[in-house]
Amino acid sequence: MRDIVSCFSENAVNVSHSSCSSYSSNACISPSLAPSVQNAVTGVYRLVLSTGKQCLIKVTWCKNQNGGQGLIINLGDDPSTCFKLNTNLRFFRKKKGNKVIESDHSKIEVFWDLSTAKYDTGPEPVDGFYVLVMVDSEIGLVLGDMAEEAVTKKLKNTTPVAKTALISRQEHCSGSTVYSTKAQFCDTGIVHDILIRCSGEHEGLKHPVLSVSIDTKTVIKVKRLQWNFRGNQTIFVDGLLVDLMWDAYDWFFKPVTGSAVFLFRTRSGLDSRLWLEEKMVKKDQDRVEFSLLICACKNT
Repeated sequence: MRDIVSCFSENAVNVSHSSCSSYSSNACISPSLAPSVQNAVTGVYRLVLSTGKQCLIKVTWCKNQNGGQGLIINLGDDPSTCFKLNTNLRFFRKKKGNKVIESDHSKIEVFWDLSTAKYDTGPEPVDGFYVLVMVDSEIGLVLGDMAEEAVTKKLKNTTPVAKTALISRQEHCSGSTVYSTKAQFCDTGIVHDILIRCSGEHEGLKHPVLSVSIDTKTVIKVKRLQWNFRGNQTIFVDGLLVDLMWDAYDWFFKPVTGSAVFLFRTRSGLDSRLWLEEKMVKKDQDRVEFSLLICACKNT
């Protein structure tokens, strides 16, 4: 009896290291149709402390219509551990500092320096910053290109370091029906360019066509999208099974308030289930899987 990976490989699209290249994901986009812009980005990280305690940290970068940037950090579902940086026009009110938050279960200390942070088109800084989150006196989460320097200055070499893994990333965007982003599906994999595009609306085609490409390689192409607005496809990326699901119903039937949803989720080769309920995922804490959720609003 063949294993499940070999069965999937007959029909799944494979994206390997060899197909990757130094390429701008905007290369395939028509000059007349600019990509959508990110409004908010949320990363969910799983921490395993030296004591064996596990917790989730949610980090959200956002921006408003006036150009103000914002940062929100949550520890699990406990609202008492919420940390927020307010915005004032285009500048953080407090670009550098630290704050201690104590709850019934944990002590959290956040260090940050966004005074020299540089941004691209989205709300997430690309360099010139750091965010450091301590959980119960352990280094829990370290973000930014200046993070290593910050850890050296602020903490002792004997400070324990928790095991950290990015398990989920959510990106909310608005604009056109073209969206480009990057994703790393596993710690040992490389960063891939992802391009999602709905053609037809601005190209004079009779029926819209949805295409998703990874590193210039088309992994799905859905014709007559107005009738095939929901579906899923299994692909291989860096030797991993990745389930790709799309739901573009709102683009056609709720264009003003709705958004299309695209989900990439890595899956163990022994797992034959496409979509796992949240409760089932929490039961298997030893497996580190990754999901990328994109919510795309279309400006009419």
